[in-house]
Amino acid sequence: MSSRADGRSPHELRPLSCQWDIAANATGSVLLRSGRTEVICTATVEESVPRWMKDQNVPGGWLTAEYSMLPASTHDRKTRDSARGKVDGRSTEIQRLLGRSLRAVTDLGALGARSLWIDCDVLAADGGTRTTAITGGCLALRRAIERLQGSGRISTDPLRSPVAAISVGLWQGTALLDLDYPEDRDAEVDMNVVMTGAGRLVEVQASGEEHDFTRQEFDQLLQLAEEGIRGVLSFQNAAWAARPLAIPLAPKPA
Repeated sequence: MSSRADGRSPHELRPLSCQWDIAANATGSVLLRSGRTEVICTATVEESVPRWMKDQNVPGGWLTAEYSMLPASTHDRKTRDSARGKVDGRSTEIQRLLGRSLRAVTDLGALGARSLWIDCDVLAADGGTRTTAITGGCLALRRAIERLQGSGRISTDPLRSPVAAISVGLWQGTALLDLDYPEDRDAEVDMNVVMTGAGRLVEVQASGEEHDFTRQEFDQLLQLAEEGIRGVLSFQNAAWAARPLAIPLAPKPA
């Protein structure tokens, strides 16, 4: 398989682009595009912690995440969770993955007694929405931290390392990097990998779709994901270097 439907080689990432400060009221925000997948990622600060932290005298702050797909993000309109009266199982699983991935690289103690909400809303879905949300969520978090530091609300950087994610899979026996929707739908095996800037694994989700796979195939996919994440991390660094000047936060109320 020399090329795919979009012309990429099996080991090639989709084009990545980033638009900063897409949400004026968020502490940090980006619109991240990965091919035809688009996700708005925002980070919002609350000057309080969850009740359970207060009840258990847990020091430091908290970070959590929410994920949703907007109705027009797919070809057929997706019903809003509010219309169903509950969050669907897929969204719940993804937002838990988002929270775990970002907490893994954040020093919650350095946040102080405040919470950071990372909200990821899918504008357009063409595969890889969860991995795009993790990569963009990290950029939004980093922007929020920059503004917290600039306003003097925190003195040290709580982000220990950047974090990024990518999908890989076996499609017609070929290992593919960064699956689009048709590839993800038809893959015999698919895997989502989350990794830090230091090359440490945060999470690996691998499953056979009516197909089993060998340890050798697993290792091949994991190696391909690691190479791909290096490329995503390089994009993150370039996007951060090219960010506009951050508007300072208003001083914390006395």
